[in-house]
Amino acid sequence: MRVITLNANGIRSAEKKGFYTWMQQQNADVVCIQETKAQFHQLDDSTFCPEGYHCFYHDAEKKGYSGVAIYAKKQPDKVVHGLGIEDIDSEGRYLEAQFGDLSVISLYLPSGSSGDERQNYKFSFLERFRVYLKTLEASNRHYIICGDWNIAHKEIDLKNWRGNKKNSGFLPEERAWLDELFADGQWHDAFRVVNQEVDQYTWWSNRGQAWANNVGWRIDYQIVSSALMDKVLATAIYKDERFSDHAPLLVDYAI
Repeated sequence: MRVITLNANGIRSAEKKGFYTWMQQQNADVVCIQETKAQFHQLDDSTFCPEGYHCFYHDAEKKGYSGVAIYAKKQPDKVVHGLGIEDIDSEGRYLEAQFGDLSVISLYLPSGSSGDERQNYKFSFLERFRVYLKTLEASNRHYIICGDWNIAHKEIDLKNWRGNKKNSGFLPEERAWLDELFADGQWHDAFRVVNQEVDQYTWWSNRGQAWANNVGWRIDYQIVSSALMDKVLATAIYKDERFSDHAPLLVDYAI
């Protein structure tokens, strides 16, 4: 089973850069998109419901903002739009497709880089989402949570870690939140299960020559529940083409 996740930074922009052509060549079972920056009624082109896939969107109320999507070859048994938390769901940040006892989730965590107000909102989101994850842990389901988590976990996960200790995305509190998430063995970073190499990034600033010099951050993840840890076969970050300021993250599972 192949799962792809990408923060598209606008799916209409990503389409113009060739994302959907590339996607159809990957034979993925599920594709998770974040930051669609579109509402479904604006997507009248069939490109945005790729041939061979069942397509689901959870839009933000604000136009041109946030939004998540899932494309699945198999029809899900159930699709869950949102967390049931009004202020989060109005921003279109959570979409879950259920296949038997497996759930694949497209998740877009807030960024706090625009200032204190959004950083405080990010902390609020993390606090409430951790409670939600506890409910998932108590279920008998297996989970692959794909998406832009907007946090680089460890020093290995961003190039200039020394200079970013006080910046959103690498704050001690954010990193501690991920430490806690992984501490009890209920959740695992699928990429690091099989790849411990340095310089593995999924996002690059548009400033300077960040892309050219690979000065990036690894903030896009596939987080899996414990039963799936030993099902991770291989992972890759696709960088031969640029569809967004993020790169697609591919993971193959023995499912």
